[in-house]
Amino acid sequence: MASKYGDLTKVETTGASEATAKQDKLKEKGVAASHKMAQTDNPRMQKYKAIILRAAAKAKVDPALICGIISRESRAGAVLKDGWGDHGNGFGLMQVDKRHHTLKGKWDSEEHVDQATGILVDFILGCKMKFHGWTPEQQLKGGIAAYNCGLSRVDNYAHVDMHTTGKDYSNDVVGRAQWFKQNGF
Repeated sequence: MASKYGDLTKVETTGASEATAKQDKLKEKGVAASHKMAQTDNPRMQKYKAIILRAAAKAKVDPALICGIISRESRAGAVLKDGWGDHGNGFGLMQVDKRHHTLKGKWDSEEHVDQATGILVDFILGCKMKFHGWTPEQQLKGGIAAYNCGLSRVDNYAHVDMHTTGKDYSNDVVGRAQWFKQNGF
């Protein structure tokens, strides 16, 4: 499915940082590490495929992007305790922050994925308005970074991940998402 917000396959990415790759005890870093982590999460991701595809169609985003965020945020649910992560602040597969949003649905529900995808789209649109001169793919990547750190902390494209977790959030999510795009999403 094509996204209305840029072509995921054309988004430049450096992939996961060495620190992020070490979470899985990987020797490689970069795109290879992002791909390997996505591959690790893929069997669990299959459980959510139908809701991901429906949420993506409603929001007009690439389903592989939703997978990339789910993989990065919760390892397709594997790192959550009763649906919670981030020291009890992040909820669900896509880790909606309870400090900034009224939570919707069960942690692994379509309602949750719809809400989180809507939040992502709002950040992509925010980047589109904030950075008129960026390409749609750059705006998409900026929106992914903003999903993690907030729109006000996305300053410029060259350092889009400067304020994100691990300083690699959008690059890692894009790397994982590109793997999911090539592998059935």
